[in-house]
Amino acid sequence: MPNFRSLSVTLALGLSLTFPALAEEPSRGFSGSYLAARHASYHSDYRAAAEYYARALARDRRNPALQENAIQAFAGLGNIDLAVPIARQMQSIGLNSQIANMILMAHDLKAEDFDAVLSGLKDTLSVGPLVDSLITAWSLLGKGETEAAMAAFDGSAESTGLAAFGLYHKALAFALAGDFEAADTVFSGESGSPLRLTRRGAIAHAQVLSQLGRNEDAIALIEMGWTTDLDPGLQALMDQLQAGEQVQFNQVRNVQDGLAEVFYTVAGALDGEAADSYTLLYSRIAEYLRPDHVDAILLSANLLEAQEQYDLATEAYNQVPRDDAGFHVAEMGRAAALQAAGRTEAAIEVLEQLAETHGEMPIVQINLGDSLRREGRYGDATKAYDAAIKLFDEDGAGQWIVYYARGITHEREQQWDQAEADFRKALELNPGQPQVLNYLGYSYLELGINLDEALELIEQAVAAEPGSGYIIDSLGWGLYQAGKYGEAVEHLERAAELMAVDPIVNDHLGDGYWAVGRKIEAEFQWHRALSFDPEPEEAERIRRKLEVGLDAVLEEEGAAPLSVANDDG
Repeated sequence: MPNFRSLSVTLALGLSLTFPALAEEPSRGFSGSYLAARHASYHSDYRAAAEYYARALARDRRNPALQENAIQAFAGLGNIDLAVPIARQMQSIGLNSQIANMILMAHDLKAEDFDAVLSGLKDTLSVGPLVDSLITAWSLLGKGETEAAMAAFDGSAESTGLAAFGLYHKALAFALAGDFEAADTVFSGESGSPLRLTRRGAIAHAQVLSQLGRNEDAIALIEMGWTTDLDPGLQALMDQLQAGEQVQFNQVRNVQDGLAEVFYTVAGALDGEAADSYTLLYSRIAEYLRPDHVDAILLSANLLEAQEQYDLATEAYNQVPRDDAGFHVAEMGRAAALQAAGRTEAAIEVLEQLAETHGEMPIVQINLGDSLRREGRYGDATKAYDAAIKLFDEDGAGQWIVYYARGITHEREQQWDQAEADFRKALELNPGQPQVLNYLGYSYLELGINLDEALELIEQAVAAEPGSGYIIDSLGWGLYQAGKYGEAVEHLERAAELMAVDPIVNDHLGDGYWAVGRKIEAEFQWHRALSFDPEPEEAERIRRKLEVGLDAVLEEEGAAPLSVANDDG
């Protein structure tokens, strides 16, 4: 008979530790907890979902949907141990659940109870063919049955149709066992197809080559995949190799690490292909089995951020140690999560502190510049972009976006000569880049200079991105500035279709309608523009146009009247 009391006590204890405020709240009925739990799950709010599903389970312990959702909520929080008693309860009453099986498997693997895992896999503890086969192989290795383990890795490569996974783990297992020749044979593809060069795979193979005294080959391997801008981890590895040191193999230090790598590699394969909540189960289990698996932590944080769980994402990023090679990635991720949560000043503070400790990395300065630019702190943003550009050893096509961003900050600071130079540099590095073409062309229009070139630039941008409302609006506005009002209206109408709630686009269309004599429609568009909350200065100008008409506003501003500007009759 299922031990319901044990489950209730475990859940109550876990909830009191995880959600201490519950002890002070009045109890809710089953329906209230259930509906609150469903609402929380729909929004991927794992903390609230765990709370309310556990409450509902206290009143309906045999409900499989509640049990599975509660497991997923606790796992999403990274609290695998609290999910275990629920998974056991499901197993004890004969419910077969992949999610429950994953939790039970992870718990036994954490305890290194390989006999229980292997026995369960023969019975009902299945997660899926790939995971089952790889876990079988690593568990056999954990029992010291090396020959059987290697055969199981081969079986995984052959039976699942995903040979790369089986071979990658077989290579790691050989290296862990100290057979670096065999590991290199697998990594290099001599025993079959060469493995795809992922960052973790490249590090593992480079460490293997170094153990074989082949540092030059290890250097060539890394240079083949990463020609420039090595991250701190790869750079540290490269420095050791170039210094002639024998690099220790530590990508997988023990069987537990190998088991964590199974769940991480599957999570990486699922990322972008399966639901984020499902992928998160695998990355969280990888963390559970190897708490210092920084790549798994970063993946979990990214998945939480994608689900708009910014507080949980921030907590995950905070787990990465300051001395880890991935610390700068975690801090930039933490800043992004804070920014998305509306904590802008905190996000900028994180990046400013990171720039003090990792300021020699262009990507850090660029992220700081972007955050400052979004907040309108153009002078400070320019300084960050200046620092990034000074770190470039030579020109690269990917650098166009930094010059483009600095061009924007210069333009906003009304330093047009510097802005134009940066836009030109961006186009030199990436000819035909539509964003830059559009920005430079539109800026010429606003300044009333180089109008012919402005239209040429914007036409090139439209050809590159024919579905961009912003760029089509620029083309329409350029034709309007050139006095070709009839032609302009066609493009401005198209832009308004694509960007129906943009105040600038609707304002431009209103001006176009006025210029061709469609004054009622013009006033309608200006009213629409006002409804979409334009900038205060622009809003005041629109109101003035509604009061006295566009012709009078142009006269007040000292601009040429439409009848003079119009050259198409």
